[in-house]
Amino acid sequence: MADVLLLQGPIGPFFRRFARLLRAQGHRVRKINFNAGDWLFYPGPGALAYRGGVDAWPDFLAGFLRRHGIERIYLFGDCRPMHRCVPQVAGPLGVRVFVFEEGYVRPDYVTLEEWGVNGHSRLPRDPAFYRALPDAPLPMPEPVGQTFGRMACHAMAYVAALRWLRPFFPGYAHHRPFKVRGEVGVWLRAWWRKRRFAREQASLLPRVACELDQRYFLVALQTHTDAQIVDHSRFVSVTEFIAQVLESFARAAPADTSLVFKHHPLDRGYTHYGELLARLAREHGLAGRVFYVHDLHLPTLIRHARGAVMVNSTVGMSVLYHRVPLKVLGRAIYDMPGLTFQGALEDFWREPGAVDMKLYHRFRTYLIRHTQVNGSFYKRLSEVDWMRVCRCEAREDVQGAPGVAVARPAGRHPPAVEASLV
Repeated sequence: MADVLLLQGPIGPFFRRFARLLRAQGHRVRKINFNAGDWLFYPGPGALAYRGGVDAWPDFLAGFLRRHGIERIYLFGDCRPMHRCVPQVAGPLGVRVFVFEEGYVRPDYVTLEEWGVNGHSRLPRDPAFYRALPDAPLPMPEPVGQTFGRMACHAMAYVAALRWLRPFFPGYAHHRPFKVRGEVGVWLRAWWRKRRFAREQASLLPRVACELDQRYFLVALQTHTDAQIVDHSRFVSVTEFIAQVLESFARAAPADTSLVFKHHPLDRGYTHYGELLARLAREHGLAGRVFYVHDLHLPTLIRHARGAVMVNSTVGMSVLYHRVPLKVLGRAIYDMPGLTFQGALEDFWREPGAVDMKLYHRFRTYLIRHTQVNGSFYKRLSEVDWMRVCRCEAREDVQGAPGVAVARPAGRHPPAVEASLV
């Protein structure tokens, strides 16, 4: 039994259900809400409204942890303004921090890792560590299916509450700018664009996959506010990333190759880079060699690519799965010799190399067993053993790797995430 503190969770009722399960296991659970959107999905019991600003938050958190004897903290996203200081405050007090995030392995998993995710992850980056591991097959995950509709509804309700009740949380700073009417418009625009591009670009996939087979590089774009851009890369924006990729490609890529830029689906309603790409293609003499796609079948795009470039995306794991060479320009958990190209981007266009598939499979197995839970934050699945998440008993690997969140039930990997929390 432990004293647990929940901070900001995924948009929606997931943390409320998670708290219900924790209490059923005998844990004492408290929650701190930072805005009215948090409160909407977690009104209590045990919920406290923090109305101060970011500057006063570390001292408030330290005092709260001491007063209530908190032993664990759970939060979603370690780069949010109110979450950045949490490991530094909690660590010296002996409080363990567990970070939820969208899954490293998509689409059927979510991430739960101790102390940090992505660029803050403590996963080993040494390929020799993974090569020394034994083969260990994994069970098939339960398919999650579509979650966009529920996520969109939760997001609109969250933003509406956040905006209209903002006076009750005067010190709150959101992790990205928004306006209520604009946010509703964004989700409607995303819905419309999804259908529009599916219709307009339907004939583009055969052209790219057949006519340009093995003669194009896939470039996966991030969302414009993604922490992988803001916190875990040298780029100021997605626009800067696009500009540098095109400049490098024009300077060093073989003349018979092309670029295919894939827009991030969750950024569909916010951004559109068509005019930028067209202008930069003209300036660099790449007219006819740059393609911009939205909802084309991603596995097909990957399979027929000569290589792929990205800042740090979960698409990278799919790229490696399909044995396609990969160049990462940010801080990725899978960026290591044998999996990704370690040289300059200009050299990658000419000789992208190959993927060590034995290393990939052992890395993926370790990743899933130590950081992934099969399921979704937004959709109920079948019966699930959530004891894995409730215990979160850290262990050190046989080779002394840093402690990572490894909380698995004995004998099997859980098949799903959140159904028992209903």
